[in-house]
Amino acid sequence: MRILYLDIDTLRPDHLGCYGYHRNTSPNIDRLAHDGVRFDKCYVSDAPCLPSRASFFSGQFGIHTGVVGHGGTAADMRLIGPGRTFSSMRLRPSLTWCMRLMEIYPVSFSPFAERHSAWWFCEGWREFTNPGRFGAENADEVSKPAIDWIKANGERDNWFLHVNMWDPHTNYTTPKELANAFADEPLEGWYTEEMRQRQWGGFGPGGPQEPGGNMGGDYRCPTMPNHIKSLADYKTWVDGYDRGIANADLWVGRILNALADRGILDDTLIMVSSDHGENFGELGVIGDHATADHITSRVPMILRHPRLGGGRVDDALHYQTDVGATLVELAGEVATSRWEGMHGTGGVVPACWDGRSFAPALKAGRSEGRPNVVFSQNAWSCQRSVRWDNYVFIRTYDTGLRGYPAHMLFDIAKDPHELNDLAPGRPDLVAHGRSLIAQWTDEMMRTNASQIDPMWTVMAEGGPYHTRGKLESYCQRLRQTGRAHHAEFLQAHPTGL
Repeated sequence: MRILYLDIDTLRPDHLGCYGYHRNTSPNIDRLAHDGVRFDKCYVSDAPCLPSRASFFSGQFGIHTGVVGHGGTAADMRLIGPGRTFSSMRLRPSLTWCMRLMEIYPVSFSPFAERHSAWWFCEGWREFTNPGRFGAENADEVSKPAIDWIKANGERDNWFLHVNMWDPHTNYTTPKELANAFADEPLEGWYTEEMRQRQWGGFGPGGPQEPGGNMGGDYRCPTMPNHIKSLADYKTWVDGYDRGIANADLWVGRILNALADRGILDDTLIMVSSDHGENFGELGVIGDHATADHITSRVPMILRHPRLGGGRVDDALHYQTDVGATLVELAGEVATSRWEGMHGTGGVVPACWDGRSFAPALKAGRSEGRPNVVFSQNAWSCQRSVRWDNYVFIRTYDTGLRGYPAHMLFDIAKDPHELNDLAPGRPDLVAHGRSLIAQWTDEMMRTNASQIDPMWTVMAEGGPYHTRGKLESYCQRLRQTGRAHHAEFLQAHPTGL
């Protein structure tokens, strides 16, 4: 079995044509969705980048791996401890190691491990190519060597190829030929001048005066305005993001052409997804992924293979981690196993995984998922949220120097950009959301060998990594920019609540 995972960083679904976007950002991805299965409600269990990929490749949620943040103790996998054997991979089998044990040859082209010092990610790969620019690569720098690998090895059977592009992530360093790709195309229109002005007078990293998570004065991205002083500046940011998607999509097409040239396109299971989305005004954040909300935590998920059928939308709730488990089960049906004596049999999802396979439903053309999904953010803020039916409930523990209330509730079907907080008027739904999170946490802690919830580790170590220790300097900036009343609030309420 051949599997290609196109892993495009910071890719929110609703900026792809196949998810309804009005701009032509993704013609090649759209064709994959047309010929495959598009998942409408797929969420990462933990965001952003480091905890998200830790969950997908480990098969476990961050509350079990310990990886929920970008720094401090919660940025590293928990040690196994005295029970660690000569090789930890047999005790904590990753997706990559599962592929190995089914005699599927895994190969990765990605800067992820070095960017986040996530050296556990290197386990199991037979070939691993790090382009070496810490995620500042354009898609060509990752895709060209991947295409060369396909040309040399693609016709072999039983491989898993991971290609990790970063173009939609800031700094939006799109090649010059795409520089004006969307200059004449309007935005959707939901973000208004009134909203920009209201956010301009507010506070928090990611707002119009500090876009991209900046808390100083000048943003590090030379192609973007330092501040969003007008809707034209806002459009420049969105255009830059969309150009990043378009450049990644261009190279997706070239990778697909390489498969077609070898006659193996229809014999390859192709997956397109991401590690998290990107907010562009939702919850007051522009050009960053700082919350456990619908926009940051929902990711595109497309699976394409002739045997799965085409043009279908799966509208069930799924964790991205469940898709990894499904890949293991699908691969196990066609690969030779060497799992005997190694805690399972070929194609069986490891017992320690939180991901649950939905392979039977997928093959039968049914949408079958979870009744609810719980997801977290502990890098820019400390939040734990739950999605059920049309609702997302967000429980905030540390706002990350923003002005969020402890409870927020949104009807995503009616309000996809999270503009109308229903929490004050729906205490019944707030209570239900809190109950679902509490039930999930209790269930997870029953199988947590350390008995430590890593979110509380983040809180004990000073709060989310990206805002930790920055209260005084940010308050100084607020005073310098005419927002002294916000500085007084933050100093009186260090967690923002």
